[in-house]
Amino acid sequence: MHTTVLVTGANRGIGFEFVRQYAQQGWQVIATARNPDHGEALRALAEEHDTINIEKLDVANDQSIDALAARLTGQPIDVLINNAGIFGEFEDQAFGSIDFARFDTFMRTNVLGPLKMCEAFVPHVRAGRLKKMVSITSQAGSFGLDSGGLPGMYFYKSSKAAQNMVMRNVAHDVKVHGIVVCILSPGMVNTAGEIPPERRFPGLIEPPESIAGMIEVIDRLTLDDTGKFVRYSGEPQPW
Repeated sequence: MHTTVLVTGANRGIGFEFVRQYAQQGWQVIATARNPDHGEALRALAEEHDTINIEKLDVANDQSIDALAARLTGQPIDVLINNAGIFGEFEDQAFGSIDFARFDTFMRTNVLGPLKMCEAFVPHVRAGRLKKMVSITSQAGSFGLDSGGLPGMYFYKSSKAAQNMVMRNVAHDVKVHGIVVCILSPGMVNTAGEIPPERRFPGLIEPPESIAGMIEVIDRLTLDDTGKFVRYSGEPQPW
């Protein structure tokens, strides 16, 4: 029997690299994307690995999440990875030029999306052998770390801080089912080369390194780790 992982936002960047590495390890991968028809690289990868199943999913839409959960009724999921999210434009989140109309979009996608996914897929994860839920967050959402190298970004930072709190609560509520919840920071990742030189930060890493580290962290998770905020390297992150 295959070990199964579900990855949201799988058509590019961090999500795509999760799919690639898990497929190489022989896992059954449910790779979700809002617009699968636009994910040429993901479709090509699925043609190379018959263990990859691509599903349509918009994490900002409750009905879309419920529909996928219904389609996958009876499918055990060992690891659920809430990766889909939005980063946004620097200009829209800079003090003095904030586009306030965008705030709800960030909260809907980065906070409520992962929460709804966890709630909808509890039966699937309970049926899995490993019983793990992982939320990809950011150290930009930490109050204890200095994010001075990433000025502004009000919506992104606040949505990630809120996501961290949401997942702490989810960890408490699903522990009774033996489900481990981990909040993972991938580090500062150059997602598929999409960050131009003028936006690159010191310490920027490439997706393969970040995702390999996160997979190692996920592999080692036990119920004693539930609710923890951890870096891709395995280091605990301050809240």
